[in-house]
Amino acid sequence: MPSLPDAEMPDALALAERAAAEQVHDPHVADVDLKPAFFDWLCRIGDNALILGHRVSEWCGHAPVLEEDIALANVALDLIGQTQMWLSLAAEVEDKGRTADDLAYLRDAMKFRNIKLVELPNGDMGVTVMRQFLFDAYHFELLTALARSESPRVAEIAAKALKEVAYHLERSSDLVIRLGDGTAESHARMQAALDALWPYAGEVFVADAVDEAVARAGIAPALPDLLPKWERTVAEVLDEATLTRPDRRFDVHVGGKQGRHTEHLGYILAEMQFLQRAYPGAEW
Repeated sequence: MPSLPDAEMPDALALAERAAAEQVHDPHVADVDLKPAFFDWLCRIGDNALILGHRVSEWCGHAPVLEEDIALANVALDLIGQTQMWLSLAAEVEDKGRTADDLAYLRDAMKFRNIKLVELPNGDMGVTVMRQFLFDAYHFELLTALARSESPRVAEIAAKALKEVAYHLERSSDLVIRLGDGTAESHARMQAALDALWPYAGEVFVADAVDEAVARAGIAPALPDLLPKWERTVAEVLDEATLTRPDRRFDVHVGGKQGRHTEHLGYILAEMQFLQRAYPGAEW
């Protein structure tokens, strides 16, 4: 099972915290030529966290046991907290007077840049757990790389988020193993969840011009470089869980990063954005 890179993480975190404390100038934020791609990429990272956080929060008060109810609520809060950091930076890069709240509550579905995997319905706990694991395995590798970004602002956010996501991955991996290698019923449900979600899992690794632009700028890693690490983690966990990796493509359902979504996102946004759209400027 993957674990936090103890020898490397303190250095990355110290570097990011020092950059924040010293208010190091980040030339990427003001790069006019890079701005459209940088903004779009930040929305992708923030939207993934926001939509998955909202989906997971739907279990609050409905999970099968109290321990899972509390744990899922905490994961949702972590993800939404990360959203605040990513979308705040996105608004700063865009420099059009919008805030993180504006980006979260006042964009239409076609303007969201999250992958389709995170907007899928929760289903049963098998689907929720498997979706979380497939995303966590990617999220952990992405943030590990971003903690060494040439953008001090990105590195700072990634280093903070990585501490939370390391726990998310440890937890979801453990649950996949326990349920996959549990009863005949739990094994069947986990295998069914894996089979259903697999065609959505690979969208995160399908690079386009935006991904390539931020990689050239040293902001983010090249997505194909993350794939072998993700595959190794997934293979190790599925093997221990006695689950069979589907023998088909895992990047069938793509387009979320470009604003082409399933019908499920519209229902999420209708609920999530209702108050702000019904009462513009409302505050607690």
